Amino acid sequence: MDVTNIVALAFALAFDAFGVAIAVGIQLGVLDRWTVFRLSFHFGFAQFGMPIIGWLAGGYISGWVGSLGTWLAAIILAGIGGRLIWEQFKPQEREWKGDPTRGACLLILMFATSIDALAAGFTLALVGTNIFLPTIVIGVVAAGMTIVGLVFGRALGIKYSRIAGITGGIILIGLAVKAVVG
Repeated sequence: MDVTNIVALAFALAFDAFGVAIAVGIQLGVLDRWTVFRLSFHFGFAQFGMPIIGWLAGGYISGWVGSLGTWLAAIILAGIGGRLIWEQFKPQEREWKGDPTRGACLLILMFATSIDALAAGFTLALVGTNIFLPTIVIGVVAAGMTIVGLVFGRALGIKYSRIAGITGGIILIGLAVKAVVG
């Protein structure tokens, strides 16, 4: 996988974190540097770690699927992209009691925003991609997009979250098509 595809994948995966960060920014209203650091660090770390777990699982399974790995990877990416787009049209509860950047709520948000990265890591193993560079880029982009999302949420409101999610879904579907077409 070349650097352009890695960056596109990283941005597509980061749109979940971006959308949640917008909602958190709206809810909190006032952001201090520790809140911004806490959320961006945790989202970035989760987006960094989950592809590694997926890659390890995918490496184990890729021996079984052989040459079908590329097709399986494309189906998974397209499925993630389709789900991301579909989620943008569901009514979502975006309010949390207390500070969503602490405790159990933070852990739930970390997992929820990085489950797609787990599947992406799985697909990277299926197509034989080294995991080191993609995980670094995915984690850094997720942390950066979280910061941008918090600022957007505080300043612009929730209307841009849906556009970001749809864009991320389209990028993932595009990567799926590219994996199959070449």
